[in-house]
Amino acid sequence: MLKKLDDKRRKRLHRKIHIRKSVYGTALRPRMTVTRSNCNLYVQVIDDDEGKTLASISTLEKDFAAFKPNTDGAAKLGEAFGARLKDKKITTVVFDRNGYLYHGVIKALADGTRKAGIVF
Repeated sequence: MLKKLDDKRRKRLHRKIHIRKSVYGTALRPRMTVTRSNCNLYVQVIDDDEGKTLASISTLEKDFAAFKPNTDGAAKLGEAFGARLKDKKITTVVFDRNGYLYHGVIKALADGTRKAGIVF
């Protein structure tokens, strides 16, 4: 069991490194990265030129604590994050799925953000 879990982590880290070779955020088009755990979701927009986080959201915040890390909660969190990005006048981003497979929660989060009007 432990060997399988280690293999799962190793494969995700390999995908993450492979993705980060080509995904880079600038001031005009920052990088939107997603991190998930069993209990929470974290999303942030990063300007890699300056090394600064421009905006972030997570289910640890009071307003979004009711959102579970399932597809419904991720879609609602994505819409809320899209609105937050619109307030900061960010309309286009580069999506960094951080080595996670693009299905389920990650896909729902991306679709919710797109629904709010953010272009990937």
